Amino acid sequence: MKITEFGVETWMNEFEDTCQFNLAETCVQSLTIAELLDLCDKRDSVLDDLLPMRLNYGAIRGSDRLRENICELYSAQHCQNIVVTHGAIGANALVYVTLVSPGDHVISVLPTYQQHYSIPESYGADMHILWLREENDFLPNLEELRRLATANTRLIVINNPNNPTGSLVDESSLVEIAEIARECDAYVLCDEVYRGMDQQGDGYTASMADLYEKGISTGGLSKSYSLAGLRLGWIAGPEDFIEEVVVHRDYNTISVSMIDDYFACLALENRAAILRRNHGLTRTNLRILDEWVRAEPQISYVKPQSGTTALLKYNLDISSREFCVRLLDSKGVLFTPGSVFEMEGFVRIGYANATEILETGLEKVSEFLAEIK
Repeated sequence: MKITEFGVETWMNEFEDTCQFNLAETCVQSLTIAELLDLCDKRDSVLDDLLPMRLNYGAIRGSDRLRENICELYSAQHCQNIVVTHGAIGANALVYVTLVSPGDHVISVLPTYQQHYSIPESYGADMHILWLREENDFLPNLEELRRLATANTRLIVINNPNNPTGSLVDESSLVEIAEIARECDAYVLCDEVYRGMDQQGDGYTASMADLYEKGISTGGLSKSYSLAGLRLGWIAGPEDFIEEVVVHRDYNTISVSMIDDYFACLALENRAAILRRNHGLTRTNLRILDEWVRAEPQISYVKPQSGTTALLKYNLDISSREFCVRLLDSKGVLFTPGSVFEMEGFVRIGYANATEILETGLEKVSEFLAEIK
């Protein structure tokens, strides 16, 4: 099996460790273990839990405690609807290996995380792209989706909140997407790894797994929960589908780390404290970014409604890769080129790092823009 190089991951692997101001980071500023334990009020007692732990394989599908905590993120899911995975990236990969065969008709939005079109394409799927366009605020055109969907559509893929645009499909539109899928008996995969980071209210939009009988939602602790180092994700979906996933999962996972499972339980049981911290960061930082964009004549964007990223459109006659490499070389600031999302003329910014990194980084970008006029 051949697969296209993973553009965004290749970019990050090449440059992330050499920048001074990482504005390509997509996680809300990562927590230290000490910070996590303080938020959970466990600093003085964590060893009482860990020292007796016998490090066998642990619960194969994820501990009951963890899966019950994950269920609380949804309105209609139970433990039998949940399986724990190695990150959301592992969750997505398991969905595709379970569902997609050569010739299957698959529809994916784009721009999105490259997994969602390159993996099914590598399996020989008949891929169709639903473009998210700037003039539509990077939201899916549902009439266009109706035209793309056919009687033999196997899977419709969306990403909500969207990476890289920060667009957010509301519940009524999610219900309409489910109705389109129902008409052709297709599954809907919704990558919800940024769920919880809406700019309004409690941060949570409805989940596809709760809205549609063949809805599949993937999630994880990397982005909204600032715990990428745990490598902990999950799939929520119909019980019969989860049983099919488990057959494939047995070949590549067995179980997740017992220690990751334990810390994930702590995080989800104290998610209110983590989300309070992270909403403070994302909402403060987006205000800073928005003011900066308004003041920069060469930059425009569709303001994100959720997540941790935005696509910045620039008015310069250079490729997005050249823009990013020159910016990094001259100012130490890392963006992600739009070309890795098939969105030339744009760069992706991650605005959820530490506020001082964002503020200083944006000042450096302004210097760069003034110098290359």
